[in-house]
Amino acid sequence: MKKFAIILLAVLMVSMLGQDLYAQGEAAVPFLLIAPGARNGGLGEAGVALVNDATAIYWNPAGLAFQYEDPAVDRPRQLSLMHSRWLPQFNFSDLFYDFAAGRYYVEGIGMFGASITFLNLGKNVWTDETGAELGTFDSFEYAISLAYATKLKPNLGIGVNAKIIQSNLSDVSVGSEDRDGRATSFAVDVGVLWRPGYEIFDNRLSVGANISNFGPKVTYIDRAQADPLPTNLRLGLAYKAYDDGFNKLLVVYDTNRLLVYRYADGTSDGVFKAAFYSVWVKGSIKDRLRRFTHSVGLEYSYGSLIALRVGYFYEDPKFGDRKFITFGGGIGFNLFNIDFSYISAAKDHPLAETMRFSLGIKF
Repeated sequence: MKKFAIILLAVLMVSMLGQDLYAQGEAAVPFLLIAPGARNGGLGEAGVALVNDATAIYWNPAGLAFQYEDPAVDRPRQLSLMHSRWLPQFNFSDLFYDFAAGRYYVEGIGMFGASITFLNLGKNVWTDETGAELGTFDSFEYAISLAYATKLKPNLGIGVNAKIIQSNLSDVSVGSEDRDGRATSFAVDVGVLWRPGYEIFDNRLSVGANISNFGPKVTYIDRAQADPLPTNLRLGLAYKAYDDGFNKLLVVYDTNRLLVYRYADGTSDGVFKAAFYSVWVKGSIKDRLRRFTHSVGLEYSYGSLIALRVGYFYEDPKFGDRKFITFGGGIGFNLFNIDFSYISAAKDHPLAETMRFSLGIKF
């Protein structure tokens, strides 16, 4: 089928930096791992503790709880939009990624949010065994999420995100199977954000944790061939290294671990067993540690007017060997923020030269 083989490859590679390449083939719907927000994209894909806009629904829903603290300064509503041409090295104009999220504060209850993630994989030609064209079909995937966050203490927030996932790889039957390449599932995310009140940190440190895409396996053909969701653990911190009121310097760090365990025969553990047992005890200790990926970023900003960013991502050579430098910038004006990020990678890597643009509006 025209470009369908490439699209299937793309489905395995669409997850952004911070995910294990080998493990990507072990989970379905990896588009759930694509990181929204050009700001975080410019910081090496770090963001679980840097969550001050509606993209927190992805990075760490607990961050929503801290986004309306001072009514004189903060706004109760915020909208984030992002668009990116996806996998530019394949040079397909109909491969793109869109993300939209909004949050709204309800007095006395907490912060609510909603988002939609959409990955378009393009139009494809359906052929038979002889290569004769039988028609066309569109391939795309999306997820719709609802989030809620609140503070347990003034410096401790918790958030939860529930999502419906739809994968439409093909609406025609696959080979001799009666079912097509469509599947539906659901998942939840749970996040925590803590701002230590110790004097030594001077309210400059944030620590975050998030487990995302926790849900049942995805079935395209039959249950025996079901694949796990890309359940992911993200841990990280953000530290304000310098702030004189105008010039600010922020350092962020994230580490990720895909909580999926697949055996040599193709079977995989259920989400509870994999997330809380298998990935932590099976295999050598060295390999278990090497499966973690690492992201670090640095942001300089002058007030809320302009920001410059740089980041670095590291993945162990045994489990993908990806190493990237990311760049980005942002401009703020009144209630608007416009951000841009760029991935610098080897020419033959599908994510090389990926650019992302995002817009934030507070009202």
